[in-house]
Amino acid sequence: MHKRTGFTLIELLVVIAIIALLMGILMPALSRVREMGKRAVCLSHLRQLNLAWIQYADDFDGKIPGSDVNFATSTPDWWVHWPDNGAEDSTMEEWHEAIRAGQMYPYCKDLGLYRCSNAPKKYGLSYAIVDSMNGYAGRNGSGNEYLCIKNINDIQRPAERMVFLDESPPSPGSWGINCTVEGWNDPVPRLHSEGTTFSFADGHSEFWKWRDSRTLEVSGYSSTGNIQPGNVDLHKVQKAAWGKLLYTPSPRQ
Repeated sequence: MHKRTGFTLIELLVVIAIIALLMGILMPALSRVREMGKRAVCLSHLRQLNLAWIQYADDFDGKIPGSDVNFATSTPDWWVHWPDNGAEDSTMEEWHEAIRAGQMYPYCKDLGLYRCSNAPKKYGLSYAIVDSMNGYAGRNGSGNEYLCIKNINDIQRPAERMVFLDESPPSPGSWGINCTVEGWNDPVPRLHSEGTTFSFADGHSEFWKWRDSRTLEVSGYSSTGNIQPGNVDLHKVQKAAWGKLLYTPSPRQ
């Protein structure tokens, strides 16, 4: 009798279908694992930047570096400087030169720590400091400039106060949000699975996943769509940035 040594077409198709099914099951899981790994690396970057920020303050009697970064290079105390050609047209070496010109570079000389691996490769920087940490003081209106902290010793509950966040694309200036209106200002970051990473004044870092679907719709400055009553993500970020809200929040929607 002739002994069959190969697969029939039907058997081959069944094997291919099983492999395709397994790949369909495994690929999303592998993608999640890969993203968790990138998130862990980003959290480590933020911790190290935050420790450098704390060390800088320790060496300057508590004074923290300026965060309202701009194109001009005459301001001496910015944590990093901004490349002259802007974010879109600068080479990686120009990004690195701008970082080296900043006050924090002597405390954190690894240029790779200044960007998240999820950020587009053309940007040498993907982290920003919030307004409240020696940044733009005018977002909360006249009379509330005192909320913008200049000295690390003035921070109450440092484990709850945000310093750095993962922002992409990067923009000059400190990352802006106020605490007087129930709305966003600067674009909401979302580099990590519909959320982003933050560091805090005590040196730890956290990942926050956005819980309100409206959060992911926000971009740009002060448009009608940025007003989002009852958005728990907004309340949480405002409190972490400024320490309190200067308005009565609406119930969660």
